[in-house]
Amino acid sequence: MKITIQDLPEGEEEEIIIRCRGMDEQLLKLVYALRAGREKLTVSRQERLFRIPPSSVYYFEAVDNRVFAYLEKEVYETKLKLYELEERLAGTDFFRASKSTVINLAKVESLSPAFNGRFEAAMKNGEKLIVSRQYVPVLKEKLGL
Repeated sequence: MKITIQDLPEGEEEEIIIRCRGMDEQLLKLVYALRAGREKLTVSRQERLFRIPPSSVYYFEAVDNRVFAYLEKEVYETKLKLYELEERLAGTDFFRASKSTVINLAKVESLSPAFNGRFEAAMKNGEKLIVSRQYVPVLKEKLGL
């Protein structure tokens, strides 16, 4: 594989061209990661707006028709619905873990089987989340199991 990086003059738009014989899953993940790396989410806290990278989010949770983004120590609210976040973050480390939760696998420290076919996700910030039995196959697919 050949990689070429060119320095662009000021004002010229950046562009990535991928030349390949066939698009495989690894290449798709790379494309999604490139897109997500520059993307920011608009969130709010105490009537102030913030722009955060999705990679800093540990998980999203829907509570009382509101969606919250949980970071390591902060919690923000987003106007996006969980299904919209799922669509926007498709192909990244985020996955639907329950009807009310979307988890960032990059922030999971460990996974362990729990009661009734569910899994427990221990997050790197010490929180524990449940992966519903219904979404365990999605988790296993994401993990390549």
